[in-house]
Amino acid sequence: MPEIAFTKGHGTGNDFVIVADPEGERDLTPAQVAALCDRRFGIGGDGLLRVVRSSEIAEGARILDEEPGASWFMDYRNADGSVAEMCGNGVRVFARYLLDTGLATLEPGSALPVGTRAGVKDVLRSETGFQVDLGRWRSGGEDPLVRAKGLSVPRPGMSVDLGNPHVVVALASVEELEGLDLGAVPILDPAPADGANIEFVVPEEPLVKDGVGRIRMRVFERGVGETLSCGTGTAAAALAVRSWAGEGAPNAWRVEVPGGVLGVRMFPTEEGEHVALSGPATLVFSGTVSLA
Repeated sequence: MPEIAFTKGHGTGNDFVIVADPEGERDLTPAQVAALCDRRFGIGGDGLLRVVRSSEIAEGARILDEEPGASWFMDYRNADGSVAEMCGNGVRVFARYLLDTGLATLEPGSALPVGTRAGVKDVLRSETGFQVDLGRWRSGGEDPLVRAKGLSVPRPGMSVDLGNPHVVVALASVEELEGLDLGAVPILDPAPADGANIEFVVPEEPLVKDGVGRIRMRVFERGVGETLSCGTGTAAAALAVRSWAGEGAPNAWRVEVPGGVLGVRMFPTEEGEHVALSGPATLVFSGTVSLA
């Protein structure tokens, strides 16, 4: 049985199995990804980051047309083996791996472009670790009702597209947030064709302190279940709460998730408003594992 080298990493508890495959020689099957991410019989993780040269994967070749400097492509898979477009925490962990292993360098004041299925994401160093420009956000279309175990009635959700789909739900209190049972899959009505990550949020008191908005969040990720953190979900939650807060709401947000704290910042560009995510990225251990 062949062995595969791996590294385990996480961003605020959102954890990943990292597999280096620079020449694109190991296209893991969904069953193999699920086995590696299994927390009882495998390494364990919310997803898998395959590190491949952009030139060696079809989606990456298209990325190079957009940004020739995006030499590396983050082939991200959910824990169930399904393909996902993007992962905000994953991009930061991916960048940490590239830098720590010498596959890339990042000079002060420069950005590291990373290819993803949601386009090129530029990563900078930040005070808390790394900041990634998630790009232009969009409304996700129709806003569904959300049913979740622990909520007595369905709640309206706000759809947000950050390259991957999100639905954000406002709750009335910390007690409601903590009382959710996200071991059961929340139901969206109408259900998006490709599913969505679902974020449940509560404002801190006060909502804004020293010019920074503050919220708490829990998340159910499609193809995974509840995770300790979701980077793009954090950004979606901040965008939704800013919209609900109305005129004068800040463009800088502090989001507390079960795995830690992340920063979100909205800023204008020529193509429209972008949103950036900042926070830590940690590599935990490396090893080899038998791959069926």
